Amino acid sequence: MVLVATPSALLPFVTADTKQMVALVALFAGALTFVEYKSTYPGLIEFRDAPPFNRIRFLMAFFTVFLLSVIARGEAQPTTLTEFARAVGGLIGISMDFPYSPVRLATMMMSDGASPEQVAAVRTAAGMAYLTSLVSLAIFVIVLKIGAWPARHAAFNVWVNLPTFDPTAGGDVVDRLHRDARINIALGFLLPFLIPAVVKISSSGFEPLTLTSPQTLIWTMAAWAFLPASLFMRGIAMGRVADMIDEKRRAGTTEEKAKLATA
Repeated sequence: MVLVATPSALLPFVTADTKQMVALVALFAGALTFVEYKSTYPGLIEFRDAPPFNRIRFLMAFFTVFLLSVIARGEAQPTTLTEFARAVGGLIGISMDFPYSPVRLATMMMSDGASPEQVAAVRTAAGMAYLTSLVSLAIFVIVLKIGAWPARHAAFNVWVNLPTFDPTAGGDVVDRLHRDARINIALGFLLPFLIPAVVKISSSGFEPLTLTSPQTLIWTMAAWAFLPASLFMRGIAMGRVADMIDEKRRAGTTEEKAKLATA
């Protein structure tokens, strides 16, 4: 609920109708999350019982939306925090603004008549969002490498944590998990390049995306950075689950051989 309401709470000049609509969406999102986590059976959320996977993803989305909201607030009410966030985002955006880079492609989503100030605003937001997603991805990899995910002292239920994965669909489970992991990682790498292209193609014959509204800019850039990083994390996590299953199989085979040797 806090995540959904953050832009409306931080941005100035938000109308009462917008606040009411945001409150309704926030209540729905909060209720859905509460029901999902209180349910015993699988639902829509993956890795529900394998913290801190979803916690890292949520914090990545929250800090992305929060920092972009702070930057947008600085347009009307500048403070030290807003200027610092704008400077960091602008520095990252400029350093990554080279031909065929994700940031350059993000600025191409705008209409041809966009002003240089609007292009700079999108570049700054893209730089900050991309920085947040990369830091979050690095944190998850560090947590994974130190052996804290998934927890060794608790059982990992594939049915609950991967509700969309059917182990009985055919083929070896480990091979299918490794294949899905590679697909997710490939999509995570390609999405920052594909999303601007899809937006540009879909806007042919219509008014292209202008991103002049602060809320539109915040949520568009947040989704543009969050979805690829989330797919990267999902692919890495599925690869980890496949390795765990393979380790269990080898341990079971070794134990059976030891029992046969002593029999």
